[in-house]
Amino acid sequence: MDKPVLLIVEDDDALCTQYRFALHEEYSVRFAKNRVQAMKQVVASKPAVITVDLGLPPHTDTAEEGLELLRELLAADALAKVIVITGSNDRANALKALRLGAFDYLLKPVDLDQLRVVLQRATYLAELDAELRWNQGGETPATWFEDILGATPKMREVFDTLTQVAKTDATVLLQGESGTGKELAARAIHARSGRSRGPFVAINCGAIPETLLESELFGSERGAYTGAHMQRKGKLELAHGGTLLLDEIGEMSLGLQVKLLRFLQERRLERVGGRTPITVDTRVIAATNKDLKTEIGAARFREDVYYRISVVVVTMPPLRERSEDIVLLANSFLRRSCEQQRRKLRFSLSAIEAITRHRWPGNIRELENAVERAVIMARGRFIEPKDLAIEAVPESTGLSLRDARNRTERQVLVEALSRCQGNISHAARELGVSRPAIHDLLAKHNVVAGQFRATVRAPQSAGNDAGADGEESDRAREMQP
Repeated sequence: MDKPVLLIVEDDDALCTQYRFALHEEYSVRFAKNRVQAMKQVVASKPAVITVDLGLPPHTDTAEEGLELLRELLAADALAKVIVITGSNDRANALKALRLGAFDYLLKPVDLDQLRVVLQRATYLAELDAELRWNQGGETPATWFEDILGATPKMREVFDTLTQVAKTDATVLLQGESGTGKELAARAIHARSGRSRGPFVAINCGAIPETLLESELFGSERGAYTGAHMQRKGKLELAHGGTLLLDEIGEMSLGLQVKLLRFLQERRLERVGGRTPITVDTRVIAATNKDLKTEIGAARFREDVYYRISVVVVTMPPLRERSEDIVLLANSFLRRSCEQQRRKLRFSLSAIEAITRHRWPGNIRELENAVERAVIMARGRFIEPKDLAIEAVPESTGLSLRDARNRTERQVLVEALSRCQGNISHAARELGVSRPAIHDLLAKHNVVAGQFRATVRAPQSAGNDAGADGEESDRAREMQP
């Protein structure tokens, strides 16, 4: 497989040498020293990812030239993955670049390990976007929001909301079924906020006994209770300058909710056994799989606390409402599990059918576990429904002639797309029809051509499920590895 093309726009020869040495094994590295050379390279080499030093000549003392290049690159391709690099004292221009549409930014001196991680994410997303362009089958390009993958309108709305709230210190309530990606969403808000350099701390309110939860949250003084031999900071203090996720807040007792309410109002707390108020600068994000309004009606949750934690409410949709994302996520997990188990597998057509038709009550976490199990249990080159431990949809009986014709038509379409790896032009030639006819069949039978395309390489992520709680995130790939 050809290496992805990486264009580095940098006028420092020493840095260029360093980047070439560090990255040549993973990328086909090209260089440009100024804006004119960069645009020529974009036309000539069509790079997957571009890094731009904001301090380009002739305005090396400002970010003017680099920002103008960024505008030109994004005007030429709105989906371009541009990573900007700027001086450590120029964070303001880095943030400006993000607002213009940059994929990410790095501060000098650049940490090469950090650069590799950012490049890996950007490259994968660029490859995925290229395969899902509108002019190659009509599928909506997938989007990565930190470690969350989504292509559906619902997920794009979620990404838009998360982007907006990340710019503020507002308290956010994340709602959704278990396994829908609430912790990943909280981490994404933190990563894109002004608190990103501070700590991210998470605590599951339902996993800790009520008698211990208060001291876990607020800390305790020495001698506050039996066994308290030293002073301990709570999660709220440990998250000072950063973000605290209160997961499953619906499990918190009414008494502890009162103490939390006081903190949310005053931003001050007292440790258990303490008498001195402590001011803490911690942003709070709450998450729950319960309907808190129902809990309020049942007198199990305080209404005043609800209104404090729900300045902005974000609902993470269940996987069954994200049909376009199911195959993308399944391929992400398939690629990662294959790399971990050192296997080369692909989904059979029946496995694809089973994946898309299963209801996935456990959401993304269930999908991830099913794919991981399948990679371990599969005995041939293909993953079958039995390997996923989900049942294939049984064949219908008593079909009308129209139903039988439609089923056969769909089967022929799916098989042709599979043989042609999702290439619509090739499938049209094989079936002896026009491209518009293929598009009509795709719409008629609710088939997505991108499901059958060749796999692209998915990077490893610090997260673990590209959309599930406890996550990581992180990256999807096409159906055929």
